[in-house]
Amino acid sequence: MFKKVLIANRGEIALRVIRACREMGIKTVAVYSEADRDSLHVRRADEAVAIGPAPATLSYLNVDAILSAAKITGADAVHPGYGFLSENAEFASACAEAGLSFIGPKPEAIRKLGHKSTAKALAREAGVPVVPGTKGLLGDDFMEAAHAVGFPVMIKAASGGGGKGLRMVRSPEDLASQIKLAQTEAQAAFKDGSVYLEKLIESPRHVEIQIACDLRGNVVAFPERDCTLQRRHQKLLEESPSPAMTPEARRRMQEAAVNLAKIAGYTNVGTVEFLLDTDGSFYFIEVNTRLQVEHPVTELVSGIDLVWTQIGLAAGEPLGFGQDRASEIRSHAIEHRINAEDPQRGFAPCPGLIESAWLPAGPGVRVETHIYPGYTVPSYYDSLIAKLVVSAPSRREAIARSRRALGEFDIEGIGTTIPFHRMVLEQDPFQKAQFDTHYAEKLSHTSTEAKHGASDPALNGR
Repeated sequence: MFKKVLIANRGEIALRVIRACREMGIKTVAVYSEADRDSLHVRRADEAVAIGPAPATLSYLNVDAILSAAKITGADAVHPGYGFLSENAEFASACAEAGLSFIGPKPEAIRKLGHKSTAKALAREAGVPVVPGTKGLLGDDFMEAAHAVGFPVMIKAASGGGGKGLRMVRSPEDLASQIKLAQTEAQAAFKDGSVYLEKLIESPRHVEIQIACDLRGNVVAFPERDCTLQRRHQKLLEESPSPAMTPEARRRMQEAAVNLAKIAGYTNVGTVEFLLDTDGSFYFIEVNTRLQVEHPVTELVSGIDLVWTQIGLAAGEPLGFGQDRASEIRSHAIEHRINAEDPQRGFAPCPGLIESAWLPAGPGVRVETHIYPGYTVPSYYDSLIAKLVVSAPSRREAIARSRRALGEFDIEGIGTTIPFHRMVLEQDPFQKAQFDTHYAEKLSHTSTEAKHGASDPALNGR
């Protein structure tokens, strides 16, 4: 087992890894930018090293600075968290060259599955259903390719995710301009402007399968997470199990994820994402070759610590459980992503000083956060400041518990998405699980209209 792990990340995920390492008897090293000098992960780690100015390109994406920090502190492994360098094959390779264990998949697997068109080809090879689309990257014959797929189509960046380089096109007249925009955005975000086309699935749900794979070829798949509630392709709320899944659909989706992992030679933990159509058909989207933001949902449903598992697998340990254990559903769990954003102003970012913070507690309530009274949320990074995760015996009870916990959640000094989450729970379509990936977008537009204006207490309380 490792003796000292450097966490190449910040905020709540850095704290999550620090806590797991402490429970496992492993020393930790935090890295931080100038903007994060007062962040809680810096205080909680055994050691902390400054790695550069506030911009991520000069700090959390600075491979040389991170590897130097690992060397001077004597770390023997690096945990990348999520975001930043977590899905960067070159960083994983650089860690290996520096004699460091990368707590994640091998660089070859990241390269295979991190590029969406390559991953899609592997999915086809594994017999996993894929959304109809182009079999390769778009070239000069893009109009012919689009007609072959059939309008409406989605333009997708071959590298990366998070909604970058993603465009919906309903008519041929808009295709050329939207391809150019998608390519420009993809080049800026991922340094890869290549794109491809997929058929638009009109009213899908977004469902994903957590996998864990050891170095001996053992692969297990956990119960699904439903990530349908999104805004601008960014997840807002996740739950497990999905209220739209049948046991048979779950088994088939898990089997598809396992087959893909095996054919790709995948190791460690990862997530295979799917679109679930209204008729029960599902289609492969992509693989996230890292720990997910929403991993606590699976932990609460399964009772298995994924960060412990991740670290153990990277150290060469075998999976300590099989598919039957991984498939157990012990509760219903819901995660609310609390962002420093103002729902009343189109979810505009709200960095600034946190004057007070009262966190919910009680049975079945888990909060992961790096904030505290007096902490200043910087403007340089992702707006996620906390994750509220609840579990209960049933979905109905989990919703009731979420209501109670969100009612106790009080952050003063900055705008947050807590009011939006409260509003979501009161909506009939959410309670009946009758919504698709477009629902949150429609709801967020509605929330800024007159009937949900500034006088609406459901949107004003923090």
